Amino acid sequence: MHLCPSDIKTRGVANGELTIHVEASQLVKVLRVLKTDTSCLFQVLVDICGVDFPLREPRFDVVYNLLSLKHNLRIKVKVAVDEEDWVPTISGIFPAAGWYEREVWDLYGIFFKDHPDLRRILTDYGFDGHPLRKDFPLTGHVEVRYDDEERRVVYEPVKLTQDFRNFDFLSPWEGMTPVLPGDEKSDAKDPEEAA
Repeated sequence: MHLCPSDIKTRGVANGELTIHVEASQLVKVLRVLKTDTSCLFQVLVDICGVDFPLREPRFDVVYNLLSLKHNLRIKVKVAVDEEDWVPTISGIFPAAGWYEREVWDLYGIFFKDHPDLRRILTDYGFDGHPLRKDFPLTGHVEVRYDDEERRVVYEPVKLTQDFRNFDFLSPWEGMTPVLPGDEKSDAKDPEEAA
């Protein structure tokens, strides 16, 4: 099996590392060739990452980092997908991809078609949203705490209390007291003048 020029959308070299962009429909074919072709032998899947570009269409990139120990080379394969799009699973090619794909699903909400066990891996099963999306609120949606009376973990909506915060909008010079500790020493007469 060989790659055709139409299988790769764009390619480039940055920091001595080749980066190629492929369509989701061509991903499995491209990764299988990169792993098995004797001129490539990218047999180590280093990781799979998600990247969020909220103002771009399509919004997400799924990045596959591969390593060839035989040729001492790295390659980055990128697939651009939108929120409702899916990416085919590559767990049949790289068994370790199953865990990485679960992480990308959990943190970004990118769906991997035909994944054998696509469920949350880092957040709780009842977690609302995907926390590495740039539109996810910094405080989150719920707060988790242990309730001694109920003797269990409880989930409550986040409440931002301002009672214990003291906002002083004065500049440091306006808020100063006129007399600073130690100023009393400067008011004392010089012993030579007193004599």
